[in-house]
Amino acid sequence: MSDLPPFSGYALGIDTTSSVLVLGLSNFVTPGRWQTWQLGRDLSLYLQDALGEFIQPQTWSDLAWIAVARGPGSFTGTRLGVVTARTLAQQLKLPLFAISNLAATALAAVQTSPTATEIAVESPARQGEVYAAIYKFNPPAELHTIQADQVLKTSEWEEFLQTFRGQRVGGSQPTPTATAIGQAMLQLAHHQWQRGDRPDWSSAIPFYN
Repeated sequence: MSDLPPFSGYALGIDTTSSVLVLGLSNFVTPGRWQTWQLGRDLSLYLQDALGEFIQPQTWSDLAWIAVARGPGSFTGTRLGVVTARTLAQQLKLPLFAISNLAATALAAVQTSPTATEIAVESPARQGEVYAAIYKFNPPAELHTIQADQVLKTSEWEEFLQTFRGQRVGGSQPTPTATAIGQAMLQLAHHQWQRGDRPDWSSAIPFYN
């Protein structure tokens, strides 16, 4: 990575996958800014205004890249966030990192429990199903995928968990706050940026069922 130019500017994080809109802005030198809005079904009405207000005093030209939560999450919210991020990245000619909510949740959880190395994450899907994934953690912000995000029957997932000895997140176990998940999403994207990844906006695809 020594031949890569140093990071310059700001990174914008967008998470619209739940009833809570999360926006973050960081240059990874000074403390980042984070804000949440409890918008629920009003997300489509206020997202653009929230973005315009939140970006100040920075401007769109200050951005170096964008990260967006790609899901899993609500159909309408996830799609709206990804479409908005794709539009911004295309117009501004910026890389766009589409980050799994399950991965961000895993990182946010494991950073508060540094002894854990394998993390099983779940979130509700349709009736009788869950979104699930398993990751292996390498400090400070690197996750290796053991089982990619997928939709499973709840009974299949519970059967697997009977023999799982790592950390569980979601379901009956505590889940990090929306802000903590948003911060982890931006960390994961920053790690990919440092690795040299520069994904095109067109590669950002929402994940839901």
